[in-house]
Amino acid sequence: MVRSLSRMQADGRSLAKAERHRLIGSLIARKRIGTQHELLSALASAGCRVTQATVSRDIRELGLEKQQDALGHPRLTRPGRAAKSDSREVLAGVLGRFGERVLAAQNIVVIQSELGSAPAIGRALDQLGHPQIVGTLAGDDTCLVVAPSAAQAKRLARELARVLGA
Repeated sequence: MVRSLSRMQADGRSLAKAERHRLIGSLIARKRIGTQHELLSALASAGCRVTQATVSRDIRELGLEKQQDALGHPRLTRPGRAAKSDSREVLAGVLGRFGERVLAAQNIVVIQSELGSAPAIGRALDQLGHPQIVGTLAGDDTCLVVAPSAAQAKRLARELARVLGA
């Protein structure tokens, strides 16, 4: 779809509003676009040159809503279509990208991560609803996960290490 729309732009014709709206829908479904400027840039990359005022009007006409993704970043979505994702996929993505080490210490699992990413890991773990997780506490680069017992913490640490790829 993007290529055929881009060809129309290359021929010197501008996209009709309905075509541009379809392109916007496709872009926000495939990419994390959180601002008008990001949408303007994504449209330009797809070969659709429009003004900021047009993008603003398109957002209003499409009724796009600004939601927060699993990392807390803004994301434009269609009305009633919050960016839904499986909590295990979110955890795998965040932990796989930012996690560095997982180890058990008594009934606590310590997850060391890149600077600034521990809150996102803690949020993903909290949303998981895992029966072995009592709660989490996150600093900048360390997330503590409280388990009911030392044995459950060890099992949880092994499980999280597998998600981490360690």
